[in-house]
Amino acid sequence: MNSSPRLPLSRREFVRRAALGASALAVSGTPVRAVAAAPAAPVGPPVPPKKLGFALLGLGKYASGELAPALQRTQNCYLAGVITGDPEGKGKQWAQRYGFPEKNVYSYDTMDAIKDNPDIDIIYVVTPNSLHLKYTLAAAKAGKHVSCEKPMALSVAECDQMIAACKAANVQLSIGYRNNFDPYFQEMMRIARWKEFGALKALDGEFTGGNQAGEWRTKMAFAGGGPIMDLGIYVIHASVLAANGETPVAVTAKPGPVTLPDIYKDVEETMEFTLEFANGAICNGYTSYTRKPKPGGAGANRFRIDYEKGFVNFPGAFNYNGTRADTSNGPLAFPGIAVGNNYQQARQMDDYARCVRDKVPTSVPGEMGRQDMKIIEAIYASAKDGGKRTLVKV
Repeated sequence: MNSSPRLPLSRREFVRRAALGASALAVSGTPVRAVAAAPAAPVGPPVPPKKLGFALLGLGKYASGELAPALQRTQNCYLAGVITGDPEGKGKQWAQRYGFPEKNVYSYDTMDAIKDNPDIDIIYVVTPNSLHLKYTLAAAKAGKHVSCEKPMALSVAECDQMIAACKAANVQLSIGYRNNFDPYFQEMMRIARWKEFGALKALDGEFTGGNQAGEWRTKMAFAGGGPIMDLGIYVIHASVLAANGETPVAVTAKPGPVTLPDIYKDVEETMEFTLEFANGAICNGYTSYTRKPKPGGAGANRFRIDYEKGFVNFPGAFNYNGTRADTSNGPLAFPGIAVGNNYQQARQMDDYARCVRDKVPTSVPGEMGRQDMKIIEAIYASAKDGGKRTLVKV
């Protein structure tokens, strides 16, 4: 083997060899042509990804107090329009306040025309629970992706209709589980996924709040139930997350005493319930509309998970902002995220816009909302049957 170093070609030798190569190509019948130099790469900053337009359907307290402000903090989406029962009044006021054109204001009766509006990519249904089905179907029919507030619907059957309609229209359906995008809850989910603290042993959660006479949440026709549908669902959903997505196999439930019969004559005022998981772990849950903590409890907004080798504890678990969590390894902390600087709804909508834009599935799909509705149906069945242990339907 010749190991002598290769010497650089002289300019004359380089030209000679190039000419011989061109001649060989010509003899072989292969045409000789000049190859243009590749164009220079454009100079300048990269083009940012497209922001998707959200339209809020229903302009009540949650839309005005949480979602609209959150859309001022998002990176992947923006508030592009609204759908309201008062387009000439409230709708135009929103357009002026948030800077979108008045042509992007629709009424519930004219929202079918939204299909021709390229400004709007996603419709967020923020209505009373009884209207989630109707307007999810309407949004899907218009060819728009759908985000729907929790609880997803009034029944599993309605959830099935919503999922089927969105699949038929080839649009995504996501449910407004804001906690799934909270870094503290995401760390809880990671601990559950990798069994960092071992097997799940016990859970305990409560969420209470107040409602006044006349609110739609106290009317069965609009809400489909009382605090279980509004507040208790947070405990239910967090329990499923802490169990790494596992559905409880059975539940028991008992409504509490009615202390304000003039207000809570149509829905329960309080509900105590248990969720039983396949490995025997039990979640003790409590929810109420009277702001009273469970007797002997530590508060009215908390969630704790005990695993075989450790725990995760959330004081103030279900706040819109200011989540905190302690673990058996010490308090959780995230760089750049201070109390009062953790915008769950902005994270939620940004993630969904990214999923829609990049054509990847959302992490909070309709099937997740359906899962919680199965548990809620079992809770109401148990309460109706005197607290009898009730299996959760597969």
